[in-house]
Amino acid sequence: MTESKRSMDATDRALLRALAHNARVSGTALAAATGIAESTVALRLRRLQNDGYLRGYHADIDVAALGITVQALISIKLLKHVRSEVDAFRKAAPTWPGVLALFHMGGADDYLLHVAAHSAADLRDFVLGYLAGHPAVAHTETNLIFEHVEGRGLEQLLS
Repeated sequence: MTESKRSMDATDRALLRALAHNARVSGTALAAATGIAESTVALRLRRLQNDGYLRGYHADIDVAALGITVQALISIKLLKHVRSEVDAFRKAAPTWPGVLALFHMGGADDYLLHVAAHSAADLRDFVLGYLAGHPAVAHTETNLIFEHVEGRGLEQLLS
């Protein structure tokens, strides 16, 4: 984020709401929805990116459609909370195969890791190969995901 981060107005919020609903919406459609010129849409989107409100545009890929049928949330407790070990874990975990997201938590667990695997055996191999032997990890608990439903809460928060 830049030092001179500006606050958002109703038009900025409308742009972000539209993008949260469909990141592929055209500049023309965004202009029509917000009542501003398409060139102004481009300027505002660039400013929202520079100010750190808009981090990027992403494809929502269905891993199950790719034949990756196992997903899990793995809660992780670290052995100790030494900055260097926490930073090393945080840097390494997102690079491991199958890791979809890493969340730093407050509460009983230190991290929550969202992973995908082709099979239960691959998930087991992931846990044993990357977590069980990691020097910073004290304990893990793996929870299988049966279904994932995307929420629309962000659109409501931007209203």
